[in-house]
Amino acid sequence: MCGIAGFSDFSLDYTATPDKWTKVLEEMNQSQKHRGPDDEGTDLDAHCGLSHVRLSIIDLATGHQPMTRERDGRKVTIVYNGEIYNMKEIRRELEGKGVHFSTTSDTEVILAGYQVYGVEIVQKLNGIFAFAIWDAGKRKLYLFRDRSGVKPLFYTVYGNALIFSSEIKGLFRYPGVTPQLDREGLCEVFGLGPAKTYGKGVFKDVKEVLPGHFLEVGEAGRKEICYWKLESRPHEDSYEETVERTRELVTASIKRQMLSDVPICTFLSGGVDSSFVTAVCSRELQKQGKQLTTYSFDFVDNKINFKANAFQPSEDRPWVEKMVAYAGTDHHFLECNNKDLYQYLFDAVDARDLPCMADVESSMLYFCSKVAEHNKVTLTGECADEIFGGYPWFHKKECFDADIFPWSMDFTLRTLLLKDEVLRELPLKEYARAAYEKTVRQTPALEGENAEEKRRREISYLNLKWFMQTLLDRMDRTSMYSGLEARVPLADHEIIEYVWNVPWEMKCHNGIVKGLLRAAGEEYLPEEVLYRRKSPYPKTYDPAYEALLRREMRNVLEDNHAPICDLIDRKKVEQFMESPTDYGRPFYGQLMAGPQLLAYFLQINYWLTKYRIRLQLNFLLVQRKWVC
Repeated sequence: MCGIAGFSDFSLDYTATPDKWTKVLEEMNQSQKHRGPDDEGTDLDAHCGLSHVRLSIIDLATGHQPMTRERDGRKVTIVYNGEIYNMKEIRRELEGKGVHFSTTSDTEVILAGYQVYGVEIVQKLNGIFAFAIWDAGKRKLYLFRDRSGVKPLFYTVYGNALIFSSEIKGLFRYPGVTPQLDREGLCEVFGLGPAKTYGKGVFKDVKEVLPGHFLEVGEAGRKEICYWKLESRPHEDSYEETVERTRELVTASIKRQMLSDVPICTFLSGGVDSSFVTAVCSRELQKQGKQLTTYSFDFVDNKINFKANAFQPSEDRPWVEKMVAYAGTDHHFLECNNKDLYQYLFDAVDARDLPCMADVESSMLYFCSKVAEHNKVTLTGECADEIFGGYPWFHKKECFDADIFPWSMDFTLRTLLLKDEVLRELPLKEYARAAYEKTVRQTPALEGENAEEKRRREISYLNLKWFMQTLLDRMDRTSMYSGLEARVPLADHEIIEYVWNVPWEMKCHNGIVKGLLRAAGEEYLPEEVLYRRKSPYPKTYDPAYEALLRREMRNVLEDNHAPICDLIDRKKVEQFMESPTDYGRPFYGQLMAGPQLLAYFLQINYWLTKYRIRLQLNFLLVQRKWVC
C-alpha cells in the first residue's frame, strides 16, 4: 500500500516555477509518509503534479512511482495505492497483445492496461485501489477508486485547481487550501459521527471519489463516472448451490489476497469471520512448509473487568486459543493499557483527520502499530457482518419500523451534552434522517419482492454504504498510520455482488445468524468456533479508564480556550459524568456507549484545536461581537 497525492490546473503552467510546485508535492508526501515509508517520488508536468510514498509489498526493487510509460509517442503517468490480485492474469492478457514489461509490479500492469484499454481497464481489476493517471496527450487527469471503497481518495477544488490525496491532510499542503468547517460539517460530526456521508469529507469543500467511480478532469471541467454498482436480480441457485458458491468465492478471495513478496499474517479474534480467513491462510502456507503468524487484541485486566451484555456476550481469548490450537499458528496476544488507550485517542484523530470511533479506533491504532513492528501485510475478517447480515439490527423488529440508521437509533446520547443554542441551530436529527432517507431511496429494488425482503435489502444497502465504509476507513487509517497493509478479503466485490441477491432465508438459514457464511466454512473450522455467538471487536470495561476520561474532560471544561466549550453545556456534562455507566445503550454501533461519548467529545476538542477551526454558528458570532 501507498499514499498518493497531486493537483491539476489547466490555467497554470506548473513548470514555470518548478521548484515551488515540486516542494508542494514533497510536502504532500511528507504529510502521509506513514503510508509509505520505503520510497517516495514526484512528477511535475505543465498542468499536473503527482506525488507518491511507497510501502513495498510486491516488486520490492523496481516498483518506484510515479511511473511513466510511453506508447506511440504518448506519455502517461500513474500514482497508485492498492493491490491488484488478478494482475498476473491481466499481465498475460496484455503480453498476448504485444505489451512488454520492465517491472513485475501491478502498477505497470494498470498503466499498460490503460494504454491498451483506456479507462475500461478499471473493469478488469480485482483488488483494492485508488490511483491517478495523467494522460499528457489527452491533457486529462483520471482518479479511480475501487468498488468497495477499501482505499481512500479525497479531493477538493481551489480556484481552477483540483487537488487530491489519499488522506485529507494532504489537501491542506496545497497553497491556499485551509481546513474549514460549516454547519453541514458540524451536522456530520454530531448527527452522524463517527460515520460520514459517502462522497463527503466533513471539512468544507472536501469530497471523496465514491466507491465504484472515477473522475475525469480536463480543460472542459470534470465529470464523475460510475463504473460499478449493485444490481438486484432474482436468486436462482438452490441452498446447497448457494453454500458451495459462497465457499468458492470466499476461499478464492482469501487465497488471492495472500499475494505478497513479504510474509503475511492475520488478525484472529476467535469469531467465525477472522477464523475462516485464518484457517484458509494457514492451510495454504502449510502446503509451502510455512507457519502463519496471527495476532489477537485485548485490554490489560479485561478478564477481571469484562461485563457480558447483549452486544458482547463473551471474551475472545478462550476462542482464540481454540483456533490457534486448531490451525497451528504462531500466535501473539497483544494487550493495551489505559495510558496508551487514552493517548492513542488523539493519534487516531491524526490518522483519520477527523473525530472517529473513540477508544475502539485508538486501540486498533495501537495494536496495528505493534503488528507493524513484525509484519507489513495482514488479512482481516472485516465486513462479513455487513455483507452476510451479522449485526443485531438485521434481526430486530424495531429496526424494520425505524426511520433512522439502525445502528444509531437512540439520538438521546448524541444531543445530551450539547448546549441548547447548538441544538436550536443545528438540525441534527433532521440531517441524519435526510441522509438515511436518501440512501433508502437509492437502494436497488427488485420487482415483485415482498415488503419484508425489500426492507431487508434496504437495511443491507444502508450497511454497505454507511457502516461498512466507516469500518473500512478505520481499518485503512489505523493500519497505514504505521505502514501496515490490512486486506479485507470478505469485502471482495464478487462476494458482495453474489450475496446481495441471496434471500434472507438462505443468509440466515434455520434462523442462524450469518448461517450462510458458517455453512460455507464447515470444511475449514471446528463446529464450536463455527457456531460461536457473534461478539464484536473488544473494548475495555476498566473503571479506571472511565475515571481517566472524566478527569481529562474536567480539565477541558476548566480551559476557557477549549473550542469544545463553545458547544457543550458544562452542567450537562458534569451531571452525565456523575451518572452510572451504561454500556448497554450505545449511541453508535455496538461499542460506543457512555464512556465512548466522553472520548469522542475529547477527540472533537483536539480536532478543532489542531486544525484551528473557527466555528461559524450564529449564536457564537453574536456572543463574540458582544464580548468585543
